[in-house]
Amino acid sequence: MALSLFDWIVIGVFFLIVLGIGLAASKTAGKSSLEYFLAGKSMPWWLLGVSMVATTFSADTPNLVTGFVREGGVAKNWAWWSFLITGMVTVFIYARLWRRSEVLTDLEFYELRYGGKAASFLRGFRALYLGVFFNCLIMGSVTLAAIKISSILFGIEPIYTVVIASVVVAAYSALGGIKGVIWTDFFQFGIALVGAIYAANVAVSQPQVGGLSGLLAHESLEGKFDIIPDFSNTSLVVSMFIIPLAVQWWSVWYPGAEPGGGGYIAQRMLAAKNERHAVGATLFFNFAHYALRPWPWILVALASIILFPDLDSIQRAFPHISEQYLGDDIAYPVMLTLLSPGWLGLVVASLIAAYMSTISTHLNWGSSYVVNDFYQRFVKPDASEKELVLVGRLSTVALMVIAGALSLTILENATQAFNILLLSGAGTGAIFLFRWFWWRINAITEIVGMVVATINAFVLVLGITDEMLANPYLDAFSMRLLIATAITTVVWILTALLTKPEDDKKLASFVSKVKPGIGWQQFEHRGSSKLGYQLLSIFVGTIGVYAALFAIGNFLYGNTFFSLVMLFTFSISVYLIIKWWKD
Repeated sequence: MALSLFDWIVIGVFFLIVLGIGLAASKTAGKSSLEYFLAGKSMPWWLLGVSMVATTFSADTPNLVTGFVREGGVAKNWAWWSFLITGMVTVFIYARLWRRSEVLTDLEFYELRYGGKAASFLRGFRALYLGVFFNCLIMGSVTLAAIKISSILFGIEPIYTVVIASVVVAAYSALGGIKGVIWTDFFQFGIALVGAIYAANVAVSQPQVGGLSGLLAHESLEGKFDIIPDFSNTSLVVSMFIIPLAVQWWSVWYPGAEPGGGGYIAQRMLAAKNERHAVGATLFFNFAHYALRPWPWILVALASIILFPDLDSIQRAFPHISEQYLGDDIAYPVMLTLLSPGWLGLVVASLIAAYMSTISTHLNWGSSYVVNDFYQRFVKPDASEKELVLVGRLSTVALMVIAGALSLTILENATQAFNILLLSGAGTGAIFLFRWFWWRINAITEIVGMVVATINAFVLVLGITDEMLANPYLDAFSMRLLIATAITTVVWILTALLTKPEDDKKLASFVSKVKPGIGWQQFEHRGSSKLGYQLLSIFVGTIGVYAALFAIGNFLYGNTFFSLVMLFTFSISVYLIIKWWKD
């Protein structure tokens, strides 16, 4: 599909601005590892909040949402909407704790909370396990989305897409450090949001769809619009709604929604000016991530079912698509081929923005682990700041190469990568929630939990077939998730109870620094009078964001009265939370 001259001008201007931001940020990024990875801990809440949203506004996210809607309707998005609870717990409890810890990365926390060789091993191993393996799997999934988009829109071979994307993103990420990433995130988010809304407008305006009214009345979409699954279908309700809300949010480690905070979300909180800015950033992120962004993608996904009802119809329209990349998630880039010249450049730029935002964050986050938690900690403790920045830049390039290789060889669709990540962390989430408050959890507990969760994932995916898990109540993936969560949770709790806790001096030092608020009575830690208010705020915040999600959805569905009720509920929750935040 040919781009017009105006399209190329738009894309060219976009790249010039991004490069300019990277160059400007590079002037301070190279001063020290603190500047390179945490921007000197000087970032305001609004900038960090937008950066969090932009990072999760990935090129593969519209593909993932489109795949969910085509496979199981709008309600299937509870697979990730359920993580809002995790987010709100992070906002009102863990954001302050992370900022008080004053660590450079969330893995440095291990040697703040635990002691001895086990803590050192855990920190070093997780630096490579998360910073390289997990991180590259995520980036590979995002790059896979870029491959599909470029294949559909331009007919570009996958290898060329990977090379071009890798060179551009790795270059500006290595140049500007986290400050460059955050400021480009701010710029890219606006472009990505405008592009997504415009793409949705074009999709529902197609003659075969007939606007929103035609979309809502189309017979092929019967049952697809439900935001909450039909409760008459027990299997659907349990697997799509109850399990995510009752189990998944607290039990699973998933990037961007880690129980207790972690990963690049923790990196943003650690880069905040102070505790208040860390709280504000994560609060804004959760609203924008769960309530504001999904609906343009959902509309495109619903329209795609009308225009391309099955994979055969997509294959016939785009015969050059490789079988490896043919899945329901490819319907999103397929729908973008409907865009008119001129606007296509803006939407392409928005997708490039989404891709670059996510990849740049993961590159900086992953290299922070490699540098701070592996190289400086175990390879060369006396390395100069200049050397650490150099290693960070080199590891940035290496991570991009690995991610590109994964996208070309192993990964096939966004849902596949999502499921792998969920199962690999199933059951470990509760450890990350309770380690701040339960003195019995030690480094061995985390090591055992991590190992058992990984073994579970491999056994359940490679050793047990869907037929072996078949039952009338749950789908195969839900069964795998419950089994993995149950086994890992039981094993880590037994490990915590049967092994020796950390040394009292180490625990007392941890409590003195982060002031957890509850627990630790043996160290004369009296607890916080705000705990009840924090729990109430988690409840109110969760209800408020879900109300905003329902308000937007029902407005689009034409249910004006219910939309206004939800909007009023959201407004009340905002008032209460702002009042609490200012106290």
